Amino acid sequence: MKLSSRGRGCCTGGSRERGPPPRSPFVHQLRFSPLQKAKIAFMTLTLFPIRLFFAAFMMLLAWPFAFIASMGSDEQELEKPLSWWRKIVDILLKAIMRMMWLAGGFHWINVKGRRALPAEAAILTVAPHSSYFDAIPVTMTFASIVMKAESKDIPVWGTLIKYIRPVFVSRSDQDSRRKTVEEIKRRAQSDGKWPQIMIFPEGTCTNRSCLITFKPGAFIPGVPVQPVVLRYPNKLDTITWTWQGPGAFEILWLTLCQFHNSVEIEFLPVYIPSEEERKNPVLYANNVRRVMAEALGVPVTDYTFEDCQLALAEGQLRLPSDTCLLEFAKLVRSLGLKPETLEDDLDKYTASAMEMKKEKVDLKEFSAYLEFPVSQTLESMFALFDENEDGVIDIREFIIALSVVCKPSKTLETIQLAFQLYQSEGGTVTEEDLGNILKTAMGVSQIDVTHLFRAVDEEEKGKITYDDFYTFAVLHPHFAEEYLYTDQMGAESGLETSSLSAPNGICTDFSPDNSADRRKPLQKKLN
Repeated sequence: MKLSSRGRGCCTGGSRERGPPPRSPFVHQLRFSPLQKAKIAFMTLTLFPIRLFFAAFMMLLAWPFAFIASMGSDEQELEKPLSWWRKIVDILLKAIMRMMWLAGGFHWINVKGRRALPAEAAILTVAPHSSYFDAIPVTMTFASIVMKAESKDIPVWGTLIKYIRPVFVSRSDQDSRRKTVEEIKRRAQSDGKWPQIMIFPEGTCTNRSCLITFKPGAFIPGVPVQPVVLRYPNKLDTITWTWQGPGAFEILWLTLCQFHNSVEIEFLPVYIPSEEERKNPVLYANNVRRVMAEALGVPVTDYTFEDCQLALAEGQLRLPSDTCLLEFAKLVRSLGLKPETLEDDLDKYTASAMEMKKEKVDLKEFSAYLEFPVSQTLESMFALFDENEDGVIDIREFIIALSVVCKPSKTLETIQLAFQLYQSEGGTVTEEDLGNILKTAMGVSQIDVTHLFRAVDEEEKGKITYDDFYTFAVLHPHFAEEYLYTDQMGAESGLETSSLSAPNGICTDFSPDNSADRRKPLQKKLN
């Protein structure tokens, strides 16, 4: 696969012109100068423990007020205006939360624009979502949010969450998506009886370099929404908490070690959907995203939360930040291949490729193979694999890429499938074949597999079987890090990862729980 403007373009500005993204939105790297390191060391020994203690104290102080105010609250009472004593509790809790953020170095919070009334906009859409510090507007407004049902059982924090009357989602409920959307719709159409709902439509944290695809949940009710944009104009970005970068505690530590942290919250004008947007939540979401991107001065990208999972999958081949497999995954969705049937599609395309008498196909043959008409999306997908720009592609590369997208954490299953496609009659592959396999599986334009191949080919036959590779992978579960990443990717690939195994931030993950697969010994994430 190639990395070029034809194949990698994913970010667009207000004019919707294609161009390569400046960097992966799911990667955040921090580099400190010697002076900055000295400042952090000094603040760690002096200000950090004081701030941490004071912030924790403020949260504990808020707990009894939230607990008392939440006692005996039923749904009918929640839809009524706040009583006088609950209004007092509301003011006290907002003051306590403001003191907590003050302890964290947010000495002042710059608020622009006017927050709409619930009757004007029942839903607040907030972006970009880049950190758990995005909870600042939540504590300022006490708007309801969408949270995992398990959150209410967390000591102290769970009580504070219940106070703002969130929409709880249960991961164990297979019908949770539908119920969540229905509850959001019910509250949004209650004519202001319920508090406003604050939703982070990106669904996961990014580095704020662009706005990724908005999930349609906030836009399905078809009611007016108020876009809210967040900015953190700090010289040193210790706020951002992405899948690939510093972990949660490291971000907290570094942020509390900054003397001052800036945040800007801008309430944009209420967006009233057209009749067409009411009928098409995806169109509605895209148009609101465009308005917010223009206000932020950043491009938009068609990357999604699912792409984030692909980029950080816990397989033995960790994708570099410049992989074109994210672009490929986007094209797969645009083509109409659905995630729930992707494995069946993979099996069908693999069986069809096995029966083909040739490995190279042109665009027309590729169209017939996929059973999709020639379109701009199909041409873009074809261009990804047309490395030599000679009008033909190797169909085996498409299958390998589709396998990675379909089963991102199951590295060895993809490699086994690739061996079946490339092996000779004797069941072996050459060094060149292995290079093509791993190059495609990682979505890069070139890769040197000489050291890896020689390590697997102990008998120096010049060819290896899948059993040889599997045995080597069992003995060297970090083979990619030892033989591939060290020499070719280095710092540019952004390989530093956090230990997170779940989506971060205050957005709920509605994806299936694949924890059972992650426990398999050969599915370790390289750290």
